[in-house]
Amino acid sequence: MRPLSGVTRLLLICHASTRATARAAFPGDEPLDGPGLRRAEALAPAMGPARAVRAGELRCAQTAEALGLRAEPDPLLADCDYGRWSGRTLAEIEAAEPEALAAWLTDPAAAPHGGESIIDLLGRVAGWLSALEPGRTVAVTHAAVVRAAVVHAVGAPASAFWRVDVAPLARVELTGRAGRWRLSYPA
Repeated sequence: MRPLSGVTRLLLICHASTRATARAAFPGDEPLDGPGLRRAEALAPAMGPARAVRAGELRCAQTAEALGLRAEPDPLLADCDYGRWSGRTLAEIEAAEPEALAAWLTDPAAAPHGGESIIDLLGRVAGWLSALEPGRTVAVTHAAVVRAAVVHAVGAPASAFWRVDVAPLARVELTGRAGRWRLSYPA
């Protein structure tokens, strides 16, 4: 069956858990932890024909493989660049740089870690969404990228970014046409 002309169906899947997830740390390029890998293997979705893409980081490659997807890496699906905070826990940052952390959590334009601001991340994800071809796409990516896609899809302000929780292996479905998106949560 051919897709409706001009309709894009996107299933976003957050990567499975890693050691950084358990430590509440800003991740580097790390593998899945044992429980995350087992959960991903148990959830291999039946999605039918779809183009599959993923972020380039190891945790996304392993999640896609565990889900049975042959996903091509797409650099625009990369995690937020946390700069010098990569590998450190939230508690460590809060103790060492409380004002910087507060600025980052309250000002979407702030990038006190020297990496990417939330505004920059939202722009990158919005650009990626606008360039998607019609048809079905499955994307394995990061919680921050899924959050950014949801904020963009519902037309929320950048300040809403932190109000969207995305757990490991969470799935969000977006349907788009002519630059407008509809958000749904697959059953």
